[in-house]
Amino acid sequence: MGTRLASIILVLAFLFLFRLSLEAKTMDPYKVLGVERNASQREIQKAFHKLSLQYHPDKNKKKGAQQKFEEINNAYEILSDEEKRKNFDMYGDEKGAPGFGAGPSGDQGGGYTFFTNGGGRQGQQPFGPGQWQSTGGQGGSQSFSFSFGGPSGSNPFGFGMEDIFSNFFGGGFKDKGSFGGHSKAQSGPKSSSSIKVINKQLLKKEIVDQGMTWLLFPTTSSLKGVDHVQSIIEEVASTLQGALKVGRIDCDSESSFCKDLGIYPHRTPRIFVYSYIKSNEGSLVEYSGDIDVKSLKGFCQEHFPRFSQRVNLKQFDFSSSNRGRLPTLMLLSTKKETPVIWRVLSGLFRKQFNFYDAEVTDASDPSIKKLGVDALPAIVGWLSNGERHVLRTGINVKDLKSAIDDLSNLLNGFEKKNRKAASRPTSKTQSDSVENQIPLLTGSNFDSVCGEKTPVCVIGAFRSSKARNKLESILKMVSQKTLSRRQNSTPGSKETISYALVDATKQVSFLNAFDSAGFKSSDKILIAYKRRKGKFAAYLGEITEEEVEKFIGSVLNGDVTFTNTRQKPILK
Repeated sequence: MGTRLASIILVLAFLFLFRLSLEAKTMDPYKVLGVERNASQREIQKAFHKLSLQYHPDKNKKKGAQQKFEEINNAYEILSDEEKRKNFDMYGDEKGAPGFGAGPSGDQGGGYTFFTNGGGRQGQQPFGPGQWQSTGGQGGSQSFSFSFGGPSGSNPFGFGMEDIFSNFFGGGFKDKGSFGGHSKAQSGPKSSSSIKVINKQLLKKEIVDQGMTWLLFPTTSSLKGVDHVQSIIEEVASTLQGALKVGRIDCDSESSFCKDLGIYPHRTPRIFVYSYIKSNEGSLVEYSGDIDVKSLKGFCQEHFPRFSQRVNLKQFDFSSSNRGRLPTLMLLSTKKETPVIWRVLSGLFRKQFNFYDAEVTDASDPSIKKLGVDALPAIVGWLSNGERHVLRTGINVKDLKSAIDDLSNLLNGFEKKNRKAASRPTSKTQSDSVENQIPLLTGSNFDSVCGEKTPVCVIGAFRSSKARNKLESILKMVSQKTLSRRQNSTPGSKETISYALVDATKQVSFLNAFDSAGFKSSDKILIAYKRRKGKFAAYLGEITEEEVEKFIGSVLNGDVTFTNTRQKPILK
């Protein structure tokens, strides 16, 4: 009696586990993702992305969300792989094993027939994936009988018995012959040898603050959908070769590194771009769009460096663009926005040059001819001593990579020329033409003349041409004296003060940031402005060389009281 009862319990347990396994095997990936059977890969990707975000365990804490999330991943794993999808469509099983979705009786080597409700009628339409559970008799009852005419020794169920037990106990059966089981293939990402593996040391050495945009792909051995995402990344990288680099971070071996960066992937792939949009040093930005080449490529291009300042050529002050600073480069083109190639170069060489670009109509423009340019696009450069060079005109590019390589060589050569020129003694005539010029402040040169790294910027505001001439003459003379001479004329030395002029009749809002009336009662004034601190001091007295020198000397000695600006000064 006891032996019989034990046998019954064992059979019931087996049937229970058997049914659970059947349910798992009959998942219809099309229904899970909510797509048609003829859905394109793009439609499948969009559906997967939408549902995975909706049911992600980190965002959805509702009961059943975890299970739904796993179903979504399993469905995508089948439909994103053409071979698995084909097998499922043919057999109802992604492995290609004939199961409950097999073809009708009479198939070669198969001979599987189906009966429902004990009716015994052969030749019925076979059950589609996921449909066998809903086929029942009257009153909702379900009874099934199966005839298995499969090859001798094969498993007619299309799955190994080890599957049942491994789902619960994490192991299989060594004696696979006992049940006709099969060895289960290990899932996980394929070899990513084509993508460079990045660790903490390489991130610091090759990515952070290097000016190049990177596409980073963190992975784990349990991550699903890796092969598809990797293929998309590799295709994007190939189309943007020279402008984009790709790296893979193994979060299995670099777990703490991934968690510190906040990029650890849980169950779905995550993609990050090392971007220079938010900071000059760069930062990681996660991609959340569709996993396709076009969308990801557009996202990467959007995050290319933007260290080139777009200016109006007719209003650009060339004399102040590189005064005491790095050599300057200007791209002249007919493009309405900064070209991608120039943005990439501005990142790679941002520490060697000041980058500018301007939109021009054609090479016949007088301002273009004045620079010595006869064809567009063109690159014009200014050495640190103010000497102008036309680097290239009528630029033609074959592809992105060759263009960046070619122009990088051009810029490297110009940098060498600048170093050579800096080592030569500067003639007095050249010094007077560059060093003694007092630039007129505009929106395009404000950062270079009175940037936050300049401790004090002395600005002479004028309301007439006579006032301008007097201010410019006095500031030229005072700037050459030891007490207030700008100290950054020698490479590597620390700057203390810079000089500039501003047209008070055109820059009213700028002056209103210092005084509510905009100093309208004065024809000419001096403002000592500390931009980084947002403070200023104004001199409204008589403008003479002696008085101006006293004022600037007091500023440098800390004898002048500075006041907070009313608002942030902005130039047109």
